[in-house]
Amino acid sequence: MTTPAAPLRAVAFDMDGLIFDTEALFFRVAAEMLADRGKTFTHEMMAAMIGRPESEAGPALIAMAGLTESPEALLAEARQRFDALVDTAVHPMPGLFTLLGRLQELGIPRAVATSTRRAYALRLLGNHRLIEHFAFVLGGDEVSRGKPNPEIYQTAAARLGVAPSSMLVLEDSPAGVSAARAAGAFVVAIPHDHSPASGLAHAHEHADRLDDPRILALFAS
Repeated sequence: MTTPAAPLRAVAFDMDGLIFDTEALFFRVAAEMLADRGKTFTHEMMAAMIGRPESEAGPALIAMAGLTESPEALLAEARQRFDALVDTAVHPMPGLFTLLGRLQELGIPRAVATSTRRAYALRLLGNHRLIEHFAFVLGGDEVSRGKPNPEIYQTAAARLGVAPSSMLVLEDSPAGVSAARAAGAFVVAIPHDHSPASGLAHAHEHADRLDDPRILALFAS
């Protein structure tokens, strides 16, 4: 196991695909939306979008799918379809509550740093009564440059009151891992069906799920 360069004092969680299984719902919505246009949504398209802000994800989908409509219009439709299902079709990822409880016991402060809009993040976290588990939620619309730029994790570390090297980042996307590494944080990646381990090789460590003992072992004194 890789040893952090400094003792870890805080944790920043990505949200989509890490706290919640939203990536599965997005794949379903995008596949249905492109099917209505005679197109096929592929895993390559998903990989190009995952973990990135809408300003980059929308144009990537338009280009790869060979569509002529505007990214803004396509994303607005995707958001409408997604929002109609998100309250019932999305669930916390396995091991989340175990990890949050253990970090609480250890007195480790926690935050959410997500590429998605803050209002949406608060809605989803609120639906599952998770907001109180985090010191703050930092949305992608609150930074000027999205992942893989390190700004969001640099900002999270500053708000948590720790150096980036003392912050653990939990991520599931290549863009998110790159952002956390560039910020100077210690990164553990948790792969899933829509973001396999092969794309997350530059994380410091990998875990099977959020309550993987390898994560909590990083806080052993």
